[in-house]
Amino acid sequence: MSGAPVALVTAASRGIGASCARVLAERGYRLALLARSNDVAALARALGAVAVQGSVTDAGALERLVAAAMDAHGRIDAIVNNTGHPAKGELLALSDEDWRGGVDLILMPVVRLARLVTPILQRQGGGAIVNVSSLWAVEPHLDAPVSSTLRAALSAYTKLYADRFAKDRIRMNCLLAGFMTTYPVAEKFRQAIPMDRVADPEEVARVAAFLLSAESGYITGQSIRSDGGLTRSF
Repeated sequence: MSGAPVALVTAASRGIGASCARVLAERGYRLALLARSNDVAALARALGAVAVQGSVTDAGALERLVAAAMDAHGRIDAIVNNTGHPAKGELLALSDEDWRGGVDLILMPVVRLARLVTPILQRQGGGAIVNVSSLWAVEPHLDAPVSSTLRAALSAYTKLYADRFAKDRIRMNCLLAGFMTTYPVAEKFRQAIPMDRVADPEEVARVAAFLLSAESGYITGQSIRSDGGLTRSF
């Protein structure tokens, strides 16, 4: 296992984050996992991974994650930036705190982790980053104003990063996930999905694994959808 690639996964204790960790472990990655819940320790033991307990909104926790991966494995090859869901509410009723919280949850973890890992990836000759995002990035919805706005911003940052670091063989893409079995889905959305079902998180995790792999080596700066055909724009 000494030559196996190393992946970081954030918000990894449950849902899509935990599924990404399991799928990557099955594909031979060594892992360093971050989550607020102490459930991350049990998952890490099951996968032979390193665990750091902390929030993606905490810059210090991200620093500890990178340090733990380098201490345990000596390298980093892949990153899955997974986060939670920001505040919802009526568009003009959302507070400044709601909007700032969304920036801290959705955008800043990617920015901060990019600062930390990019020099490492440059020294190693490349790597890949996947930002787990949402279908709202391409079709904003009034049910999720903060998420819609800031996930579009995340796609823009992803394109800028990809442009800047493609020459260093570092790729960054967004994975625009649709509705999954890990949380309740309003009937109006479920009925609109052409595949007539929500996704299992493992299905979405397999797309993340593809985007980290050499099989997607010519894909960067993109926002790839895994939404059962729900979005209409192209």
